[in-house]
Amino acid sequence: MPLLSIKDLAKTYPLPGGGAHRVVEVVEFSLEAAEQLALRGESGSGKTTFLHLIAGILAPDSGRIALAGRDVAALGEAARDRLRAETIGYIFQTFNLLQGHTVLENVEFGMAFGRGVDRAYAESLLRRVGLSDKLGHFPRQLSTGQQQRVAVARALANHPKLVLADEPTGNLDRRHAREALALIREVCRECGAALLLVSHDEQVLAGFGDVRDFAALNRALTAEAAP
Repeated sequence: MPLLSIKDLAKTYPLPGGGAHRVVEVVEFSLEAAEQLALRGESGSGKTTFLHLIAGILAPDSGRIALAGRDVAALGEAARDRLRAETIGYIFQTFNLLQGHTVLENVEFGMAFGRGVDRAYAESLLRRVGLSDKLGHFPRQLSTGQQQRVAVARALANHPKLVLADEPTGNLDRRHAREALALIREVCRECGAALLLVSHDEQVLAGFGDVRDFAALNRALTAEAAP
């Protein structure tokens, strides 16, 4: 059984003047345990919505999302939050770090919603991403690339089975983007986590092994382009 299995997933948003806009319509998608896959798609193509649906941040209009044997879409809000905290790590483009908390506290805060705070493991993750000398620093004291490394460590803090990465190199220059992508992939492999990354950056995607077009997966885009 795949780690992630999706069937007939749909999400529609209402339009201000009436009517509705179908953002996501994915008939079938799956991801195996420890698999690493990148989805290529332009900005506004529904990639972030797709990840939010998988993570349970958004509820679909219809369809089934099976993650680690559980139907995410069928769970109540509290159960979805618990499953997300225990099973999914999320790397955001804007990092979403807590500016009033230290690097170590940011990683520990992510643990608080899952299996509980493990300071020794948080410190080991930060050592792994090259930040052992920054544990007491605040995000504003770090470079953009270092903040991204904190976000990677936080995403892996609860031993997730799946890491979702939404344009994780979008705020980095070319060199740091390549380094960050290599780090994300390497740390996911070390931790045994599957990785689903979405990006529009062809230079970043060029260094990724398995890349698929989100447009081919999302029927909502096909329908939008039809005359």
